[in-house]
Amino acid sequence: MRTVLRGLLFSALLAQAASFEVATVRINHTDVPGDRESYHAGLLRMSNVTLRQCIRYAYEISEPQIAGGPKWIDEVRFDIVAKSEQPYPTDDFELLRMLKPLLAERFQLAAHHETRSLPGYALTLAKGGIQAKVSDPSTRFSGSSTRNTMTVTGCTMATLAIRLSAVLKRPVVDMTEDPRIFDFSLRWTQDEMQSGESAASADGPSLFTALQEQVGVKVESRKVPVDALVVDRAEMPSEN
Repeated sequence: MRTVLRGLLFSALLAQAASFEVATVRINHTDVPGDRESYHAGLLRMSNVTLRQCIRYAYEISEPQIAGGPKWIDEVRFDIVAKSEQPYPTDDFELLRMLKPLLAERFQLAAHHETRSLPGYALTLAKGGIQAKVSDPSTRFSGSSTRNTMTVTGCTMATLAIRLSAVLKRPVVDMTEDPRIFDFSLRWTQDEMQSGESAASADGPSLFTALQEQVGVKVESRKVPVDALVVDRAEMPSEN
């Protein structure tokens, strides 16, 4: 009964949220690795993304903070194009928040929040400070990633923390206190990253080393209190 009530409240709150004027959701059948997202001037494009990734952007949380749901939310990939009635010239991230009612409508997503303490990482400044290029203030966010690369423009440290959480499979909390936006490309050795070693190999640096050398930040392992989103229901959308 509690789950049902939470789901009804969840749906009622989403009904009050701003929504897209028009949107298409299609399954990506290319079987190509990596994903891409861009959003500006009221237009959101997401390519080769899972439902878990969409939830992560919509609720501004890391993927490990998302619990429950059917197995396919990590397996099936989608292409989403959505346009808002307003251009939102000063707040592109509002477009991501508008994914909430879209996910509720197209995926029948229902969920509730819980506070949990999880093993994770703190994103902090490395010695010497941030080395990444500072973006022009008018730069709109765009990003793409593969198993061992990440290329972004107009990226905040908070957004980097969210993207790192998807790679490290643990929550990453931004503690840099730097509000600026940056352009950078990260490249690391996948095997080294998975082992958790920070030393460089013959094939290249680990993710931990790459972050320090290429961006000027580091991640420190610790338990962090997080707002977890528990998926109570999700259904495959009809293509349109």
